[in-house]
Amino acid sequence: MGMDLRVFMVDWGQLVATPVESRIGQLEDMAWPGEFGDVSDGRDERAHGWLWPPGSAPAWCAVYSFLTTTGAHIPHVRAGAAWADMRALVGASVREVMDSFLGGLIWDADEVDELAAADGGVFPPAADRWHPHVLLVCLPEAVAGKARAWERVEPCLEELSRPFAVACEGWTGRPDTFEDFVALLREWGAVVTEAARRGWGLVGLP
Repeated sequence: MGMDLRVFMVDWGQLVATPVESRIGQLEDMAWPGEFGDVSDGRDERAHGWLWPPGSAPAWCAVYSFLTTTGAHIPHVRAGAAWADMRALVGASVREVMDSFLGGLIWDADEVDELAAADGGVFPPAADRWHPHVLLVCLPEAVAGKARAWERVEPCLEELSRPFAVACEGWTGRPDTFEDFVALLREWGAVVTEAARRGWGLVGLP
């Protein structure tokens, strides 16, 4: 079985108030969908969307369940590889905002050294670069920038269809179709939009 990806939307003030060595464990304690309550759109925890911890206390994090990936990490890696392949074929204005939107989410998220530099010491360093403690860290200010980038990216998505066909279609290790690629981007757009609305950050755990 491949690696999974669990994406948390996190109240950063609450996270950094927790001792560094306990932060991953605290998130992992709430990482299993079966332990969460309702999805934001009212469906049960098997549906996609935001899964919230049960109880009456104010929640400080939620897990996003991706409809398009069923929890697996590899579709995100493939989508990031697709963008790396096609970006040279995309106009400069669209390429700039796509880089801003995807950078650190699915494009370059597997670069452990870059992640360690970007997270500012929010989490302990991984003992093994091939088994990182975290797959992505996006501070609230970075999330806000990604939400702004998504507002500019979304109207331009169809412009990516030809570059995708030229650089990615039919290649192993890339999304099966352009529609699959765009569907995943739209889910990430929903993730960053909601996190930015709350002023929260994002954390991805394997």
